[in-house]
Parts: sequence; structure tokens; C-alpha cells
Amino acid sequence: MALPLAPLAVVAAKYGAVAIAGYALMRQIQPGRLDQRTEDALDEVEDGLSSHRPRDRDQVNGTARFRRVIRLGVNGPGFEIDATALGRLKMRRI
Repeated sequence: MALPLAPLAVVAAKYGAVAIAGYALMRQIQPGRLDQRTEDALDEVEDGLSSHRPRDRDQVNGTARFRRVIRLGVNGPGFEIDATALGRLKMRRI
């Protein structure tokens, strides 16, 4: 019985294209750095969403934090998710 290569070639081409695109994207990303002041600021953000508009500036500041512990089963292994975001939107008339 002959092995149909046409469907396998389509799948291989699709996954190969995704792999090449991922490799090209990884080559373009510059290595980051770790700034302890930024880490401390992210740790101080409260849970939930908040925004603030200072009166002395034309900007809006926003923060968001999502922190949860997820367990697989009652006494199973677990992991903690801590996602924090800081944002600033500056607006000025020109």
C-alpha cells in the first residue's frame, strides 16, 4: 500500500513556515535587562484595575494586577500567576 505524501507535505510546509517565522521573530528581539527599581514598582501595585489623572499634567496613569494560585486537584501541584501592567497615556495639544 502506497503512503500518501501529499497530505504530509502540506502539514510539513505549514509547520515549517510557522517555525521559520518564529525563528525570524526571535532573531529580531533584542535581549532585555532587569531593573530592580521596576521590579519593586511592579510588586507594589494593588490587585485589580486602577487609573489616575494628575491635575498638574496632561496624562492618565493606569495599573492592573492579576494574582492567583491555581491547584490541580485538592492537594495536587499548583502554581502562582502574577501578571502586572503599568501604563501611561500622555495627551497634549499642539
